[in-house]
Amino acid sequence: MLTTEEGIQMGIDQLLAKAGQYLKPNDLERIRKAYDFAEKAHAGQIRKSGEPYILHPLAVAEILVDMQLDVTTLEAALLHDVVEDTNVTLEMVEEQFGPTCAKLVDSLTKLEKIQFKTKEEQQNANYRKMIVAMAQDLRVILIKLADRLHNMRTLKYQSEDRQRKIAEETLEIYCPLAHRLGISAIKWEMEDISLRYLNPQQYYRIVNLMKKKRAEREQYIELCIEKISEKLAETGIRGELSGRPKHIYSIYKKMTTQNKQFNEIYDLLAIRILVDTIKDCYATLGIVHTLWKPMPGRFKDYIAMPKPNMYQSLHTTVIGPNGEPLEVQIRTYEMHKTSEYGVAAHWAYKEGTVVPSGSFEEKLNWFREILELQNEVRDASEFMESLKVDFFSDLVYVFTPKGEVIELPAGSVPLDFAYRIHTEVGNRTIGAKVNGRIVPLDHKLKTGDIVEILTSKHSYGPSQDWLKIAQSSNARSKIRQWFKKQKREENIKAGEQAIERELKRLGYEPHEVMTDDNLMEVAKKFAFQDIDDMLSAAGIGGITPSQICTRLLDRFRKDQDDEVELTSEVKEIRSTAHKSRPTHGIRVKGVDNIMVRFARCCNPVPGDEILGYITRGRGISVHRADCNNLPVVDDLDESNRLIEVEWEANVDATYNVDIEILGHDRRGLLNDVLQVVSESKTIIAAVSGRSDKNKIAHIHMSLLIRNKDHLYQIVEKIKRVNDIFSVQRLMH
Repeated sequence: MLTTEEGIQMGIDQLLAKAGQYLKPNDLERIRKAYDFAEKAHAGQIRKSGEPYILHPLAVAEILVDMQLDVTTLEAALLHDVVEDTNVTLEMVEEQFGPTCAKLVDSLTKLEKIQFKTKEEQQNANYRKMIVAMAQDLRVILIKLADRLHNMRTLKYQSEDRQRKIAEETLEIYCPLAHRLGISAIKWEMEDISLRYLNPQQYYRIVNLMKKKRAEREQYIELCIEKISEKLAETGIRGELSGRPKHIYSIYKKMTTQNKQFNEIYDLLAIRILVDTIKDCYATLGIVHTLWKPMPGRFKDYIAMPKPNMYQSLHTTVIGPNGEPLEVQIRTYEMHKTSEYGVAAHWAYKEGTVVPSGSFEEKLNWFREILELQNEVRDASEFMESLKVDFFSDLVYVFTPKGEVIELPAGSVPLDFAYRIHTEVGNRTIGAKVNGRIVPLDHKLKTGDIVEILTSKHSYGPSQDWLKIAQSSNARSKIRQWFKKQKREENIKAGEQAIERELKRLGYEPHEVMTDDNLMEVAKKFAFQDIDDMLSAAGIGGITPSQICTRLLDRFRKDQDDEVELTSEVKEIRSTAHKSRPTHGIRVKGVDNIMVRFARCCNPVPGDEILGYITRGRGISVHRADCNNLPVVDDLDESNRLIEVEWEANVDATYNVDIEILGHDRRGLLNDVLQVVSESKTIIAAVSGRSDKNKIAHIHMSLLIRNKDHLYQIVEKIKRVNDIFSVQRLMH
């Protein structure tokens, strides 16, 4: 029996051997380095099974190496838990393994440090982070699926309550993802394990029913394989034949959804035939139909019309030699690879990027739809609900009049179809035909329907009722966008009036403060394209009038400094800023009465390790010891310019620190952050923000900080704000 150490060594040896079949020697060195790094990081950690933790990332990497994934994916698989479960930081991963690997690891790290009202809210936020990252880089979900599969294989070590919860989550989220990506090898195993823990009685009943006739069934399959092989040899077709085991969960689903008994399920007996070419697939189909009579309505050609997840195969059910139904699947070797590993079989990886092969990119339009959904939906729970409806639910496949297949969530209506074709088609819809007959817009579509949308250039556009009729979040989102655009002028006027009311409440004349220059500058500060965009946002509640007025008055007061008396708050900031000018609080070793100033590139605060540099004519510049801009010392003259400095004790002063906050852009995010800082009695010297195309908010803030502990407390409080991803101190 192998010792644990021998088992681990065998695992890494096996991983490297499999990777060596398709990767270069220097790639194997990178995998070994990642393994050594992970083993050291997880040293002493034990899983609930009692095994060393390193066996888990090793198993995840081995699942992925069977798909022949790139070296960066394998590195990230080995490292996927180091940031979440050890003292390793993301910066350390990036330094050792590069930015791409670090980004993958970050995408797989849960949002544990953020405080959520409920565990469900936290879980949805984690799903959102993972799925949005997946839409940007497919490798994220491939690693996560492998991670979940290994966790399912070791589920017996969890409590009964945890087993059920994890199994439900797997069936609800991860199995549909694996299905959409065409990775049946992972999907089927996760489904079977989930059923074992969710309905053990039915699971073991089916297992026992299958066992009873296994020997008889295997003998029957061998007989059929022998007959087909003889005929293939006669026609010169090279084929590989095997019995295909039916998965327990798929049998269970057929029994429950179709209300069938075990002995009524036809495809318990199945043969899979792998051949070289598509031509051979159809020739083999002819041979099978010559041998045995096909059952009516049981033939499916997924080669001519592949499934949306790229699955291709010929399926037929025939009455076999003993009068029993026999299912036969016929496909090429390449099709079989796709059926097992889906997207992983079709993506070519280059360092730092993921490049789709051929027309494969068109098959994954739903990735882009996920990003669109992310931009539209405000909170994580709503995002997940929309995702379940549009991407994880059962699907219907309908046709355009030209024969193109359109995939829609089950329960979809012609409006969903129209908006899936194009936004303008949806907006101009006046009616629909299904299979040549005019139907109402709330008609439920079925697989195989031919749908034609009737449009008019003179259409008045969507009605409010459409929001109730449309079933997909994609259609509802586009309908809401139309109403938002139509009401823009109305919103601009409403926003302008709201700002005027707020200014009057504060005692200012709106026409004096709301000049075009002032409004434009404030619009830029809030990352709006122009004044109208800002006013429109204020009209619909995207930004509050008080936020805009605060910025408007800041500029107005600067322009009118001699005429407008400063508020008590501004006086306090100026007074404190004056006190905190960096001319004291620092002791210079062996020197008195010398001018000291703080370097703006790193803004040191008490508690930081610091170093002084004697400048030419401007006294001593104090830097953080880790500052990248600290002058490089490469000759004797320069080395004499470095001088030891230290913080004086109990200095009553504040110091300027710049921080960057990243989070999911939502209404009220900046307000929540400002409130947290305000409650901590910390003065904000400056604040600005913007939102990028991925709906990530970037907030830059200058704070007046007493010391490093004070800064740490503020950062931790900001991190606990909902939808904040990270907070970091800036170095310029």
